Amino acid sequence: MEKIWKFIKAQPVMAAAFVLAAATVFIVPPDKEYIGYCNRTVLIELFALMAAVAGLRSIGIFDTATRIILQKTGTVRKLGIVMILICFFSAMLVTNDVALITFVPLTLLIYGSIKDDKSLILTIVLESAAANLGSMMTPVGNPQNLFLYDKYGLTAMTFVKIMLPVGALGLAAVLLMTLFLPKDKCEAPKRSDSKMPVFKAAVYTAVFLLCIAAVFRLVPDWVCLIAAVAAALICDVKLLLKVDYILLATFVCFFVFVGNIARIEAVSDFFSHILTDRELIVGAVLSQFISNVPAAVMLAEFTDNGTQLLLGVDIGGFGTIIASMASLIAFQIYRGSVKARTGRYMGVFTLVNFGLLVLLLMVQLFISHI
Repeated sequence: MEKIWKFIKAQPVMAAAFVLAAATVFIVPPDKEYIGYCNRTVLIELFALMAAVAGLRSIGIFDTATRIILQKTGTVRKLGIVMILICFFSAMLVTNDVALITFVPLTLLIYGSIKDDKSLILTIVLESAAANLGSMMTPVGNPQNLFLYDKYGLTAMTFVKIMLPVGALGLAAVLLMTLFLPKDKCEAPKRSDSKMPVFKAAVYTAVFLLCIAAVFRLVPDWVCLIAAVAAALICDVKLLLKVDYILLATFVCFFVFVGNIARIEAVSDFFSHILTDRELIVGAVLSQFISNVPAAVMLAEFTDNGTQLLLGVDIGGFGTIIASMASLIAFQIYRGSVKARTGRYMGVFTLVNFGLLVLLLMVQLFISHI
């Protein structure tokens, strides 16, 4: 029992996801439809990306990037702005999940030399917000965008026109919050004399690029899975131990929970009645409890107003820690860091994200009624 409580305290999100999934199993007994619940592509890409990033980190690429960024910025505030913008623009192309998997570990490394815990927490929270904002701007930015873009037959121009106002406003708000970061100077760490292994760098980079290609559906997801496992077996088998399997298990539990909820007739009837002309609000609210990806998949079955649903679930990515899986990823990565202050992190995260949720909803409601 003591071990169970230790696990719950160490992994509260995973524990909550498991309880929710287990509870719905009693309502919808396991059957062959369970196989279709899990998004295999998301799980494979997460696994491969975590392995690739772990490999790149092990050979010192992030240390080199840390030194270059610190040399160019010079102060904690400028550093925060640069990292936030990197997360925002990279999420447009490589998804918010990938952006945070890549750059939150880098942020932890950089702040390891600065030793400023308060600024570290605010920077990671703002990076998460920036990644969610950037990802909402393009069809390939996150899974729900891809799904809704295809389902409702949207054009790229229409998509950008819909998302640009809230995305630009959100970025402006996030950059404004960097004023809370100090202007303290930060120095680059001393240069290491050790040489970077060229072969390993090439292999890990190739795996990373294959993962990006899989996101764009240029290659099948199983290609990056095979590449990640092969790279670990050839270069460093310990990389397989550095993958966050707790995060993957958390995703599986949420997939089971959402899959079962969608099959409960009372739930389906409920959403059919309340969704009409309320796609924006319902999408945002539901996302707070089951995250915006499953909310998009579930609600799309009950409405033809794809643009308002798109706005609702993307804006709904702000708020609770589970509203966006990307935010959950950033939190889990931070939790694994030395001297992590999860209570403070959750406080800052909640303040920033609910502020953005209210702001963007109010602005979009105003735009919708013009």
